[in-house]
Amino acid sequence: MDDLPPLVHITDVEVIGDHSLRLTFEDGLVGDVDFDEDEWRGVLAPLRDPDFFSRVRVDQQLGTIVWPGDVDLAPEPLYAEARQRRVAQGSRAS
Repeated sequence: MDDLPPLVHITDVEVIGDHSLRLTFEDGLVGDVDFDEDEWRGVLAPLRDPDFFSRVRVDQQLGTIVWPGDVDLAPEPLYAEARQRRVAQGSRAS
């Protein structure tokens, strides 16, 4: 992870599955992040519900994705995951 930009900010999010997101970062990287294998616990437990999960949005001030109730995820690990599953810019989920 030593080649990550100093500040990683998410600028756009698109729900592409029950627990999958397409994220766009301010450096232009677009990639998919799949949370199907995650075991949501504690404050993240509401994310198990696909309807709640789909209520994700970008908090421009924080530079990351958030859900109702101040649930958020750090952008750095999301960036690392998105880099593994890059998407051509301009591609949209169907």
